[in-house]
Amino acid sequence: MVQLRTGALGVGFALSLTATACGPIKSPDNIPPVASGHAYQAQYRDPPPRDKAEPVLVSARMNAQRCKPSRGATADGGSKGSGLVAVVLRGERLSRNDLLDIRVVDDETFNGDYVISRDGLIKLPYLAPIRAEGRTTDDIERDLTRALIADGFYDDAPRLSVRVRDFAGVSVAVSGAVFEPHAIEVGAASADSIDRARQAAIGASTEARNMSDALRSVGGVRPDADLSAVTLIRNGRRYQLDMRGVFEGRHAVDVMLITGDEIEVPSRLCFQDNLMRPSPVSPPGVSLFLSNLTQPATGNAPSAVGRDVREVPYGTRFMQAVVDTNCVGGARASSAHRSALLFTRDPMTGVSIVIERRIEDMLRRADRDDYDPYLLPGDSIACYDSSITNVAEVARVVGAVGAAAMLTR
Repeated sequence: MVQLRTGALGVGFALSLTATACGPIKSPDNIPPVASGHAYQAQYRDPPPRDKAEPVLVSARMNAQRCKPSRGATADGGSKGSGLVAVVLRGERLSRNDLLDIRVVDDETFNGDYVISRDGLIKLPYLAPIRAEGRTTDDIERDLTRALIADGFYDDAPRLSVRVRDFAGVSVAVSGAVFEPHAIEVGAASADSIDRARQAAIGASTEARNMSDALRSVGGVRPDADLSAVTLIRNGRRYQLDMRGVFEGRHAVDVMLITGDEIEVPSRLCFQDNLMRPSPVSPPGVSLFLSNLTQPATGNAPSAVGRDVREVPYGTRFMQAVVDTNCVGGARASSAHRSALLFTRDPMTGVSIVIERRIEDMLRRADRDDYDPYLLPGDSIACYDSSITNVAEVARVVGAVGAAAMLTR
């Protein structure tokens, strides 16, 4: 009797699990309005049945309809005063800890290397300090010439030069529509990367203190960023810059930063498909957290997964990453019901979103792009095997349950 009851239990349990494995699974519930296409990306919405006729390639338009007007754009698509701002801020700007080489012809008194002090001044012997932070070397030359004449060292303007020997790193703060807003240091060179020959040659230059480098160092701009009105706050003054050119194949306004600068990137409160491309201000890539194991494992090595995080280029879509994580392929018969799940977060609200796609169905849809979301930094991917694999798993579990029941006799 015991054996009969155990066998009945095993059969019933097997039927129950098999039905569960083959039956439909409810779509993930989400707080954001994913189903209507009004979540962060319209591409998050579930695909309709393939036999239901709907307009195709409309996701980008759906996203754009929610956009607020660009703050810095004019009616003709230009920018408001960005060109004038670029002129005001152009050139190499000095900051604290920059190393300068100052030379006055036929006068060793003032010749030497000088570091701009913490309070932004150059302090030469016998002269009043000269303000240097945020200014150019030409500005310093003019002020030094006036100081030498005013203090009676020269009757006429002497020949002199001020050149940068080495640029220091600067501390700036970045906020707004970027992936990792925080205060950062950019432009600092490590000791083993300093080229002493170039440093000794005088006339140093750097691109590492540009605004674009600062934006990239905080994870890059988000797809909802308004690049027409990036704001630089320096010494209490606000400058508005148009940086759309980095995505439009034309020259973009980029300025050199100094310590204490603050950068604010406004948001258009919508997803902009055209910003999902590599650029000087985009994220350097997307690190994906992934799981594609049929069975849980004690580590990645036993399951033939080299790392639990994988890097993909910025602009990669969900289905591209599914292929990259080895979730696609194999026998057609066992692949038909395989699915993949994307776990992401709305970067504007911080609310999580879970998206599930049937892989083989997505690969064969003509309108696949409308339902294939772009990946964002920090996204996670999980892959689920087909119903055939699930049935095999049920058989394994039933066998284990039956063995356990026999041991309890």
